[in-house]
Formats: sequence, C-alpha cells, structure tokens
Amino acid sequence: MMKIFLTILGFLNGGYMLVDGVYVTLKGKFIGMHKPGPWANLFYKLNMDVFKLGPLFITFGILWLIWVYALCTTKSWAYIFGLIISLFTLWYLPLGTLFSITIFISLMKRKSKLGM
Repeated sequence: MMKIFLTILGFLNGGYMLVDGVYVTLKGKFIGMHKPGPWANLFYKLNMDVFKLGPLFITFGILWLIWVYALCTTKSWAYIFGLIISLFTLWYLPLGTLFSITIFISLMKRKSKLGM
C-alpha cells in the first residue's frame, strides 16, 4: 500500500514538473496563475528569471519519473535515488515540498517494507 502511495506522489510531482517545464519552455509562462508559486521567490532572490527554468523543470520531472519506474520495479538504486531527488526538490513550494518531505520520510522509515 505504501509503495502505491509513494508511486502516486512521485508520479504527480514528476509528471507536473515535466508538463510545466515543457509548457513554460514553449509558452513563456507556467500553467495556472500568471505569477508562479512561492518557490519562485527563491529564484528571484538569486536574480534568476523563473520563466527560463523550463529545462530545470523538465530534468526534475524526468528524474522523478525514473524514480517511479525504479520504485515500481524494485531496482536496487531506487532507495538512494529517491532520497536524493526528494532533497533536490524541497525548493518546489508548497506542494512539491510536501510531496518530497513525505517521500523522504517514508523512505527513511519504511525501507524494508518497500522491498529495498
């Protein structure tokens, strides 16, 4: 049951990042509101144009989907990869951060129950 839950969270996080990354690359804006979410404030403080981050979103989206595949097929590297990708997407406030924290903690607490 936990593996299904984590698969859904990883797929939602990765799928949305991938689609949003492609969208902003093609359209010059993110899906949804005119202004990006609270995560953009971190990049504004670094004087970065968030509307040029499409490739970053695409990369993280693909990495999340690779992790979902690894989790579902019980690859030996899925555990450490999940921890790493969770840490690297903590900046994606608010929902991406929540998903990343949930996945990270679940992996830490339930490694053996997930077959890893």
